[in-house]
Amino acid sequence: MGNLYYGTAPEPIRVPDRLLSHLKVVAATKLRRGESFTISWTHVDGAPGRSTLWLQPAIPLRFVFDSAEPEQLNPQTLKDMADMANSSAGLSVALDAEIPAATAAARTSAPTRGTTLRTAA
Repeated sequence: MGNLYYGTAPEPIRVPDRLLSHLKVVAATKLRRGESFTISWTHVDGAPGRSTLWLQPAIPLRFVFDSAEPEQLNPQTLKDMADMANSSAGLSVALDAEIPAATAAARTSAPTRGTTLRTAA
């Protein structure tokens, strides 16, 4: 479980690393373009109700992952999430949903956007 820190609130929002990795890509893409959007979820920790955040470039946002290794991203999930984020209803996520692994074909055909720098051992 990773943490999403929003604004100046000291309490994080707990999100599974795999979902948080996908959220990070969608949020970074939209915010880099100067596009604001909402993200909503239903509480799963026993608290009733649901929450919605308004994400826009001026509000601090930090992603902290439990795992040191990056999650493998599923291109179809990213597309679906981006489409929802572009809608007037905003992005709605299920914190307990399973994100399918990317197929081998999707992994090999997806363009590489950057490289990860590693220190020498």
